[in-house]
Amino acid sequence: MKILVTGGAGFIGSAVIRLAISRGHEVINLDALTYAGCLENLASVADDPLYSFEHVDIRDRAALDRVFAAHKPQCVMHLAAESHVDRSIDGPGDFIETNITGTYNMLEAARGYWAGAGKPDDFRFHHISTDEVFGSLGATGMFTEDTPYDPRSPYSASKASSDHLVRAWHETYGLPVVLTNCSNNYGPYHFPEKLVPVVILNALAGKGIPVYGKGENVRDWLFVEDHADALLLVLEKGALGRSYNIGGENEARNIDLVRSICAILDEKRPKAGSYADQITFVQDRAGHDLRYAIDPARIRDELGWRPSVTLDEGLEKTVQWYLDNETWWRALQDRDGVGVRLGNKG
Repeated sequence: MKILVTGGAGFIGSAVIRLAISRGHEVINLDALTYAGCLENLASVADDPLYSFEHVDIRDRAALDRVFAAHKPQCVMHLAAESHVDRSIDGPGDFIETNITGTYNMLEAARGYWAGAGKPDDFRFHHISTDEVFGSLGATGMFTEDTPYDPRSPYSASKASSDHLVRAWHETYGLPVVLTNCSNNYGPYHFPEKLVPVVILNALAGKGIPVYGKGENVRDWLFVEDHADALLLVLEKGALGRSYNIGGENEARNIDLVRSICAILDEKRPKAGSYADQITFVQDRAGHDLRYAIDPARIRDELGWRPSVTLDEGLEKTVQWYLDNETWWRALQDRDGVGVRLGNKG
């Protein structure tokens, strides 16, 4: 396939591109290179003839039309978004402009291109979203594709809005779409302001490891390479107009996740005392959802997908990657304003 990936220099987008190219797909990476975008994530494929890059902001409709006309993609994977909950609380405007207006621009550019090409049957617009649109769970229950939307933060509200737009463009204009909502991602190349890399890097630096409240919030953790595999599967085989929840089947309280990372570091980079001694409980975030959990029955039963990496395996791989790639994360830490947040969804 020839796939246009928006937000391809980001954490999840770059994992999708690396995997897609390894499978022989041609990829156009469209990215505005905002603070979280990093082309170094794609160094391994940068010279591959299957890869090309367009420095474009999805808020620029004219530029989007140019990219569609120039590259003529068969499919779109729309990952470009502002994604950090804490930043959305501090400054929601960018989230409205990028996640809502930007998605509208992508839908209109894709619709115009698709209609102009004679509405080919094999065209797909895959919108990638989050489980945060469903709100918060108590101690029991799981999100399904039929769970009512109940977003609690500017970030999740903007993503819920974009989901509704995508469905509306399918119902109103017949645009061939598929949607996915994922749980918390982690793994290599995770931008160093999110929870897992913040824990690793603060631990290594001898700094306090910040944990919101008492660390009792529960998340379902999905290894990013598993997520990329699921996204490509939905793009190829998902039913049109259908949404699929993608989860890691790995629920953990934040405090337990943090302690697990500290224990791995104790083994891999031992020091006097335990890294867990650096854990510092800080004031909880406004509107902090208690628990997210995904029921992945639909993608398992309809498409045959299940995650392949357990949380213990994934955390060990992730910690080792950060130990082996100090040049990558130090360059990002040196950027202004990076490393001051505590972590998306954490």
